[in-house]
Amino acid sequence: MTTIATAPRTKTEDDVTKEVLARFDATSDPRLRQIMQSLVTHLHAFARDVELTEGEWIAGIEFLTAVGQKCSSNRQEFILLSDTLGLSIMVDLLSHRKPAGASETTLIGPFFRDGAPELPPGGDMATADPTGQPVLLSGRVTGLDGTPIANALLDVWQSSSEGLYDSQMGEGEELHMRAKYRTDSDGRYLVRTTRPKHYPVPTDGPVGRMLEVTNRHPWRPPHVHFVISAPGYETLVTHIFDKAGQYLDSDTVFAVKDSLITEFAEQTTQDETAKRLGVPTPYAVVHYDFVLKSA
Repeated sequence: MTTIATAPRTKTEDDVTKEVLARFDATSDPRLRQIMQSLVTHLHAFARDVELTEGEWIAGIEFLTAVGQKCSSNRQEFILLSDTLGLSIMVDLLSHRKPAGASETTLIGPFFRDGAPELPPGGDMATADPTGQPVLLSGRVTGLDGTPIANALLDVWQSSSEGLYDSQMGEGEELHMRAKYRTDSDGRYLVRTTRPKHYPVPTDGPVGRMLEVTNRHPWRPPHVHFVISAPGYETLVTHIFDKAGQYLDSDTVFAVKDSLITEFAEQTTQDETAKRLGVPTPYAVVHYDFVLKSA
């Protein structure tokens, strides 16, 4: 009787890693093969490094399962997890290496929602926040050479002056504190809103529990989100941060960049724009120019 020689069954930790990596050798897409084999290499190295126990492995699976179960149409707990682990900002930095002079990017965050209404310049996107301090945001959108970008679309959203996004206000699927604006022929935009407040990321889910047990705070500094797009240019995803805000040095999602911090200058008398729009005093004025990179 002929005995067929077989490869020895896996016995050691290194044997397991080598065999799993080999299973991906036939992956036809070279980039997918690279990603999967690197993922396996680092996952196995992590398990060896901390000598992961079965109980800890099960706890990790239960944690990730709970993260998925917390996701909904207006909340993405996995994005929140990625943000609080610094992975989102790492991917942002790797993906958007900007030339000198171009506006810096930062995180889109877990609260972006499609369908914000388009408003005219100076239209009030904060009607759901009547007690907040009014803010007029203005500036220009240009290319790197200073060319004004007409009809650029600014998708803008933020928390209220109470530190809540619309999906946290208990009003179902209604959109608040969000709007889209267009630049004029000179690339100028004008946004009317209220002054944002520092706020905690959602802590009622597994990510909040992770922050609690690792003695990390959940706070984000006050900011306004922008997604700015125009034909022929790279879409810009960014924030602007209130220079006077708290937690600029310890943002729980690591998203603050110096170039995105700006002054919200308080005004006690109306300028011509405030008079025309009926903005009461005191209000704040913000001037910020965005510079887009060509696509």
